[in-house]
Amino acid sequence: MPTPSLSQPLRRLWALEKFGYSLRVLIALAGSMGLSWYLGQPALMIPLFLGIIASALAETDDSWRGRLSALLVTLLCFSIASVSVELLFPYPLFFVLALAASTFALVMLGALGERYATIAQATLILSIYSMIAADQRGGVALHFWRDPLLLVAGAAWYGLLSVLWNALFAHQPVQQSLARLYRELGLYFRLKAALFEPVRQLDVEERRLQLAQQNGRVVNALNAAKETLLNRLGQGQGRPGTKINRYLKLYFLAQDLHERVGSSHYPYQALAEAFFHSDVLFRCQRLLRLQASACGELAEAVQLRQAFRYSEANAQAMADLEASLEHLRGQSNPAWRGLLRSLRALAGNLATVQRQLASASNPDALQGEQDSSLLDRQPQSLREAFNRVRQQLTPTSLLFRHALRMSIALVGGYAVLHAIHPEQGYWVLLTTVFVCQPNYGATRIKLVQRVSGTVLGLLAGWALFDLFPSTQVQALFAVVAGVVFFATRSTRYTLATAAITLLVLFCFNQVGDGYGLIWPRLFDTLLGSLIAAAAVFLILPDWQGRRLNQVVANTLSCNSDYLRQIMRQYESGKHDDLAYRLARRNAHNAEAALSTTLSNMLLEPGHFRKEAETGFRFLILSHTLLNYLSGLGAHRESLPDDASDELLESAAQQLAASLDDLAAALLHKRPVAVYSEEEDALAQRLEQLPDDMDDGHRLVQTQLGLICRQLAPLRSMAVHLLKQGAVEPGVQP
Repeated sequence: MPTPSLSQPLRRLWALEKFGYSLRVLIALAGSMGLSWYLGQPALMIPLFLGIIASALAETDDSWRGRLSALLVTLLCFSIASVSVELLFPYPLFFVLALAASTFALVMLGALGERYATIAQATLILSIYSMIAADQRGGVALHFWRDPLLLVAGAAWYGLLSVLWNALFAHQPVQQSLARLYRELGLYFRLKAALFEPVRQLDVEERRLQLAQQNGRVVNALNAAKETLLNRLGQGQGRPGTKINRYLKLYFLAQDLHERVGSSHYPYQALAEAFFHSDVLFRCQRLLRLQASACGELAEAVQLRQAFRYSEANAQAMADLEASLEHLRGQSNPAWRGLLRSLRALAGNLATVQRQLASASNPDALQGEQDSSLLDRQPQSLREAFNRVRQQLTPTSLLFRHALRMSIALVGGYAVLHAIHPEQGYWVLLTTVFVCQPNYGATRIKLVQRVSGTVLGLLAGWALFDLFPSTQVQALFAVVAGVVFFATRSTRYTLATAAITLLVLFCFNQVGDGYGLIWPRLFDTLLGSLIAAAAVFLILPDWQGRRLNQVVANTLSCNSDYLRQIMRQYESGKHDDLAYRLARRNAHNAEAALSTTLSNMLLEPGHFRKEAETGFRFLILSHTLLNYLSGLGAHRESLPDDASDELLESAAQQLAASLDDLAAALLHKRPVAVYSEEEDALAQRLEQLPDDMDDGHRLVQTQLGLICRQLAPLRSMAVHLLKQGAVEPGVQP
């Protein structure tokens, strides 16, 4: 028997998304612990560890140059925040004013993008760490520079490790983001295959809902991959390197695959009824499942930097589908004529997916994009940054509400801890910062996770204090706990909270009594969580149902823009330029936002989620509409002149206008007509297909007809939503 090689497990470990992050944290914490032991000053460990934690929380994906620039900004913000806390700490009135103003300003920086929001959040956390350090010495300002210097030194130490890591392994985040994208895409393929099951009384709505929710995850993965690539392309996006160019092609391939697998060419239940005694839908289902597996294999190949081999079983499945279609055509059933044309379009789409996945084994040979530019949503100047923040300075802005809520919550927490003088009271503010989220649902989840994780960590700490009384062993446990926190904080927050609680207990036990921190930590967590929950519930609450009409309106408006861009492509031929890709991405982003809004609504109190069922029905209809649009977009080509051109052009304009009108009515809560004679007449005209029409025009007219038929149920749901969402007297939306 050959000896198993260790290279594959090590390669898999190295490829894990959290491995590099955790290893950097391990090196930073272990190095700081070693320094404090070497100097014989265990008290140094606490501020150094806290600085490392804050710096790691401020880290975002970037190139090494971008990471270095972000690090310098972060260290500047950390220094100002920490020194300000030290200077103002003895003066409660000035301190609370500065706390409120700085909190509001830092949260509002989130208008500039995720990178700035992350740095601002980490700055706020480090300022509270500075309060804890000042509170530990009773607020005495002797050597006020010491703790800020140690906190910033810890942050700089981790930041330098991060810059060095990004310089040495610049492409690893790109590989990981692309792998995650193809895994999510594979799951979408698999859920799409479930729609082709020819079973009577199939719960199509439930499967479409799952598909719509998975589509949101695919869109999030696409956005994350785009940002990762954009960070490597740098300013100007000119002449990317060989590796980045290869990854860029794989990203554009994923975009095209997403559009093609998301396309629908006919209602699936009608196909299931018509071909119930045929195996053609089983053939479609099997091919989609094999393509789903191929996406998973491609994800693994990208992540592990291995060659991708497309399975021969896919080619055989495609041949079987073609044979099944040929058998149906041979039966010459006149009732199947229109359905078989839709099946041929479906088979042609799947064949294109087949070729594209097969070509992924050699990304360099993929056809280059005519326009490979990516839209950078980051502000490009100080003026643009200022305007973005200024636009959010209104009570209707969700960010403004969150900033105001966070400021009031921290001021309230500061007042409470001064009123009751709890031991280690500034942990209350830290808990409030972590628990208070932009909406009620997210806050509710975080509150439960924070409290349960704290209890778990305190129980584990109490047990480990007895089992391992050695301070050296406890310091090692603190390092391990810090690594666990960063490895799990975005996926298993309860465990992450338990880990960070252990780190705090073990660190403070190095210089004092760790046992004495258990009850204060529990009390502070409960109090801080209560303040956060009260703030989200009482201060300008963002109940999702009150803005559901706005989110739905945005979805319809973006679909209208997508339709217009698609029809322009039929005039000029397929050209994946930035305008087209942006319209397509906006349509998918809008639907993902609707899915997220509905998920958050389910976590709200019963009265505020009364529109959830209507919202989910709207999500299903919206995703079906997007599927029909994707089917239209998947077959883009320049059409030859035909007598139906005028009908197609006017129909597309009317459909886009109807979607815009419906969106405007929802946005402004105007009455919506349940039935439109014009749309019904248009649908009937589009469904009249002459036998001599070429396949290209036939497909476009069929897809436009499907889109037109989707307007009636959308109108019905809009009327239902507006009736349920009628604003009661005295209630502000």
